[in-house]
Amino acid sequence: MLTRREFDAAATGALDGLRVVDLSRLVAGNMLTKMLSDQGAEVIKVEPPAGDSLRAWKVGGVETSWKTWCRNKRSICLDLRQPDAIAVVKRLTETAAIFVESFRPGVLEEMGLSPATLHALNPRLVIVRVSGWGQTGPFAHKPGFGTLVEGYSGFAAINGYADRPPVLPPMFMADAYAGLMGSASTLIALRHAERTGQGQVVDLSLFEPIFSVLEPQMANYRITRKLKPRTGSRSTNTAPRNAYQTKDGGWVGLSSSTQAIFVKLMKSIGRPELVEDPRFRTNSDRIRHIEEIDAVVRDAVAQLTMEEALAQFDRDGVTIGPIMDVAGLEQDHYVAGREALIEVPDAEIPGGWLPMHGEVPRLSATPGILRNPAPSLGQDNDALLAPLLGAEELARLRAARIVLDGETK
Repeated sequence: MLTRREFDAAATGALDGLRVVDLSRLVAGNMLTKMLSDQGAEVIKVEPPAGDSLRAWKVGGVETSWKTWCRNKRSICLDLRQPDAIAVVKRLTETAAIFVESFRPGVLEEMGLSPATLHALNPRLVIVRVSGWGQTGPFAHKPGFGTLVEGYSGFAAINGYADRPPVLPPMFMADAYAGLMGSASTLIALRHAERTGQGQVVDLSLFEPIFSVLEPQMANYRITRKLKPRTGSRSTNTAPRNAYQTKDGGWVGLSSSTQAIFVKLMKSIGRPELVEDPRFRTNSDRIRHIEEIDAVVRDAVAQLTMEEALAQFDRDGVTIGPIMDVAGLEQDHYVAGREALIEVPDAEIPGGWLPMHGEVPRLSATPGILRNPAPSLGQDNDALLAPLLGAEELARLRAARIVLDGETK
């Protein structure tokens, strides 16, 4: 059973006291600021009247993406087409350590919020600019969704099977990589600002993070002048490594990435003689005869149920694991025991509990926090803007529909 956790408005984390002004939209920026808010930073989402585009991704009428990526954050709603709204953003930025945006390059400057302008207000500010292709280069002007980047980076070209089309990932891979790498980059820049008083711009493209994790493919190509083929679940570096179906229709992932594991695998399936077979003696031999060794393992696994395969190979020290889907993960004892997946109260979800990932990374002295659920649009207008602007100015901006409340926008 999943651990049920309550939100604690008084919870603090390692980044307590750090204010982040977040104008980003969709996944990459929200992943980045989620990493910070889970560690205690005060992330203020500055949303347009229609809200962050992430709110539109609903399942069964519920903003599941918003709820899971924007927990622990706060929301104000401003019409950023108005100069007075830009003035509010500037006031917020004066009190912040980090500013995040994901507009097309050049838009921030058009809004009157260029890095030079923001640094004049707050020289220590770390400005994170998320875009598809970066702030410079020949593609800077182009829109950059993750799908385009996943294709351009070389990922899709090696994903899938040789006799079928390239396969784009069925999730937000480029955005997620950018968000994760962006959170580390932001903290590096923050460390520099703390030491020197000098802020800077983090130019975070969606392209470079996913491109960088494909190393050392460029070096390999330079040496061989051969393209890495699409091999499905096989590897071009080690064999056998694949997804294998069990007798009862389940699937397991198995990898013998060292010689010792291969020896254990052959003994476990009752074929120890194949360890000295010239076709399979070394990893390089097995790569050259991958069809034959794969067939041996495939036939052996096909004789076992999922339960039998896992028990046998675990006992014999073979690296194997079930290929899980979300239905299985929801009930999985490891996921529950590790609290990798938890439940939080949410009246919109059947049963009243919303499953979401636990806090990552895990820190021994300063574990992540669950301070508040993802906010409704403009939920924190009063709490954040009244102290900043004063009640009279806030009332004026409301009347002019520069500050908007979600229920009345």
